[in-house]
Amino acid sequence: MKKLKNKIFLAPMQEINDIVFRILCKRAGCELTYTGMIHPQTQQKIFLNDKPCLQLFCTSTKSLKKFIKKHDSKVSAWDFNLGCPAKTAKKHQFGSYLTDLKTIEKILKTIRQNTKKFLTIKVRKSPNTFRIIKIAEKYCNAICIHPRTKYQGYSGEPDLKFAEKVKSRTKLPVIYSGDVNEKNYKQLLKEFDYIMLGREAIGRPEIFSKLTNKKIQSKKIDFKEYIKLAKKYKLPFRQIKLQAMNFTKSKTNAKQLRLEIFKIKNLKGLEKLFK
Repeated sequence: MKKLKNKIFLAPMQEINDIVFRILCKRAGCELTYTGMIHPQTQQKIFLNDKPCLQLFCTSTKSLKKFIKKHDSKVSAWDFNLGCPAKTAKKHQFGSYLTDLKTIEKILKTIRQNTKKFLTIKVRKSPNTFRIIKIAEKYCNAICIHPRTKYQGYSGEPDLKFAEKVKSRTKLPVIYSGDVNEKNYKQLLKEFDYIMLGREAIGRPEIFSKLTNKKIQSKKIDFKEYIKLAKKYKLPFRQIKLQAMNFTKSKTNAKQLRLEIFKIKNLKGLEKLFK
């Protein structure tokens, strides 16, 4: 991976991290954007114009080699997700529910054999964490730790001491994830090699400019610009509407705006509202 200008990343988030949102975050100063989880057998069109870190999820190596070869030149890095706590992850035994160490090693080995790009792995706090890290040390360039258990999901306090233990027990760089915000990011950067913002960045790509002191044109990262780029990439209306809801977060009349957005049935209606 090219030399990094800063150590602040956009965490992988399903549904949120579409191509346009990632572009706006990069404009605001985010150094590396992650896609949401993508399966090697997906039939969906994947936009990688911002050269993100592509996050994989799977439970076997089926189609993995072919998928990596197809997209390797378009990404900055790869990530294997072993942290997703969602019900679908439990149902299909991927993410934080994939606990078979032999399978994990087989997948990581296959990724490593098919790319020279930077490779990360995202894990949670679990009885398996340090066993997984030992495997990752053979194939990966960095570890991302979210120090909540899969049962906590995104609630409760992240266990910072556990994350510090991860940092002390591996020679690999450690990316910290979990409730990173404007108040704690400087301290976290002293303790870890990199940090990533997730929920704090939803609807607020400009947060990266605050954390990196990057000067930007605010009009280039507002929702009008989102719509402009969404039309370019032909994003579905439901996705644009979802992001419209998210972008109300920083507005003083957020509640009223969301009520109005909820009623809107087409893109023209959204464009009119945000004018």
